[in-house]
Amino acid sequence: MKRLLSVVELGGYPNFTPLYQRHGYTVDAVASVRKATAQIRKTMPDVVVAEFNFQSDFRDRTSSLETLLATLERFGGARSIVFYDQEYAHQLERLTARFPIDHLLPFPVAEADVGAALEAIAAGG
Repeated sequence: MKRLLSVVELGGYPNFTPLYQRHGYTVDAVASVRKATAQIRKTMPDVVVAEFNFQSDFRDRTSSLETLLATLERFGGARSIVFYDQEYAHQLERLTARFPIDHLLPFPVAEADVGAALEAIAAGG
């Protein structure tokens, strides 16, 4: 069965777990990037869904998502869906210049958009 890792650090959007399950995924949910990287080391997911939360106090990176994407790059080819606040789109561009992200979805995130991203991933896109 396909695995999806859901990383909800701040939330503020609907719980998409039932949607992920309808698309055939076994869902592992964690509340921090630290826990997500530990989970990836144990079981590589097929898809990771995470938030981009810009953190201006980081000297050398834009957010903890950068750590997660570096871990994915190191351990294998999981596909990614990232939710982001349009206010920080320019900061997100710095991240996407370094790491591939399959689907970027701005807040507010609609279930239909997440479903479309999952369908595109299933179709190879």
